[in-house]
Amino acid sequence: MMRQNLGRSTRSIYLALACLSLTLHLLLAFFCLSVLQTACVLPASSSSSSSSMPRTDTQHHRSVSHSSSSSDASSSSSQKLPTSPQNDEHHKLNASTLHLKGKDDFSATSEREKKLIGTGQVIQKVKGRSKLEALFDHPLYNLPHPELREDDWLLRVKTNEDASDTESEEEEREDDVSNDSEWQSASQEEGYDRVAWTSDVETHPPWLRFHLGISRWELYNRKDPNLAQLTHYLATQRIHSAVQKTGGTQLKLLISFPNYGQALLKPMKQPRDAETDLNLFYFSDFERHNAEIAAFHLDRLLGFNRIPPAVGRLINVTAEIREITTDHRLSRTFFTSPVGNVCFYGQCEYYCSTEHPVCGRPHALEVSLAAMLPDLTLAPRRSWRSPWRRSYSRTKLAQWEKDPTYCDTVKQTPPYDHGTRLVDLIDMAVLDFLMGNMDRHHYETFEKFGNETFLLHLDNGRAFGRHSRDEPSILAPLQQCCRIHRSTLLRLRLLSLPGFRLSDVMRESLARDPLAGAVAPFLSEPHLSALDRRLAAVLQVVRTCQDQHGDVIHNDLEGYDEEHHPQPD
Repeated sequence: MMRQNLGRSTRSIYLALACLSLTLHLLLAFFCLSVLQTACVLPASSSSSSSSMPRTDTQHHRSVSHSSSSSDASSSSSQKLPTSPQNDEHHKLNASTLHLKGKDDFSATSEREKKLIGTGQVIQKVKGRSKLEALFDHPLYNLPHPELREDDWLLRVKTNEDASDTESEEEEREDDVSNDSEWQSASQEEGYDRVAWTSDVETHPPWLRFHLGISRWELYNRKDPNLAQLTHYLATQRIHSAVQKTGGTQLKLLISFPNYGQALLKPMKQPRDAETDLNLFYFSDFERHNAEIAAFHLDRLLGFNRIPPAVGRLINVTAEIREITTDHRLSRTFFTSPVGNVCFYGQCEYYCSTEHPVCGRPHALEVSLAAMLPDLTLAPRRSWRSPWRRSYSRTKLAQWEKDPTYCDTVKQTPPYDHGTRLVDLIDMAVLDFLMGNMDRHHYETFEKFGNETFLLHLDNGRAFGRHSRDEPSILAPLQQCCRIHRSTLLRLRLLSLPGFRLSDVMRESLARDPLAGAVAPFLSEPHLSALDRRLAAVLQVVRTCQDQHGDVIHNDLEGYDEEHHPQPD
């Protein structure tokens, strides 16, 4: 009996131990599962060889997304880009290119460039942190700039010390009144505000702060809090007057605000999702208001900061143009359409007729408003004819279209024979290719800075016309010269990664426009997808250049301090 009782006790103990063991194993399994679901940092791969310049091969794109898989990148010749839509495989990792061709002497440089774009790290989505915010937090968008000297600013507010250096006492007194202590509006025209500005920046309206923030190297500082104030100002400020802007081939208006600010207005003339007819020549295309808005956002995402801020806005055609304009030529072109919409067409070289009107619905009209640059009397600008200007003929070709060695001539021609002017022009070509803009016949610079300055990327109304077709000829400067800024190339590579995909950050950036919540998206999804496809094509051209010519990089990242610019989480 005693032996039976002992046997029962032993079985009970064994059963209890088995249950305890099962419970511990279940807890351990749940713990391991939670750990595996947490994003991990993958080890950076080491290459057996590296090139003397940063490659655009996908070796530098490794370990960015858990879902990335290998596929072959599309191949193209140095003179031809892929024009057909590419599938998502072109944006994934290419396992066959993990070995780089080239020299072994510059492995340290290659490793450094991997760090710049965050290779070897997984982009973790932090709660409340978007791709756009992560992009602008990246070290490549926070590079150290040289300290600005007094002559690196386009405009400066005079101080009392400046005024004391004037030659005549009369000029000194005038400067004291108008510049030093306080500037008061002398205009008696009805509708303008009575304003008083001092040298204190807090008294300046957003448009004036924008003008005073222009430097030798950029049109605005992306981190300047005034940028948000300026876009809000453009979207909400009461319109005081509207007149037609002279020059140009299509209708645009010059808008004035009560505090003496101005903006350039381009109206909506066609549905935003309408694609340009494939049989239409580029110089016969309509200008699009949403192209100006999207161009500003894309230029900012590329880190250029060379396009004036532009926003969307809904205006009342009758109350905010017709009833307040002092332009008699413009006022005579207003009429009411057969369906009761208020329309006008203005006077210009092309498309200003009753066959091409701008119409409200019946009064509401969607427009773009871009901040105006300082007056030419204060900040003269020089216009430069682009060496890769198109012939604007239906039958003739430009010289660069016939001569594949055309860039050799350009390199020997001032101002492209020294400085960064040539690679700055190639930056503009990359921007235009991504937008599909074929209408870049001229560009401008501020005269004050001579050749040591940035190029203004103005007048982008003919961009984003076609999403189904790419135009390889826009990239002729890059294809023929095979030169590019190192910072531009690294940003392009960064924007090709899943964690910072260009279409995603562009969509998010456009959604922050003041008008975005009230209208359809400024760019349709096919246009956003085209950005990714065209970005892959740009990187393919650079790869082809590297294979053919080796070093294609203009190094503008000297002195970059990696230790003080940690990689994103």
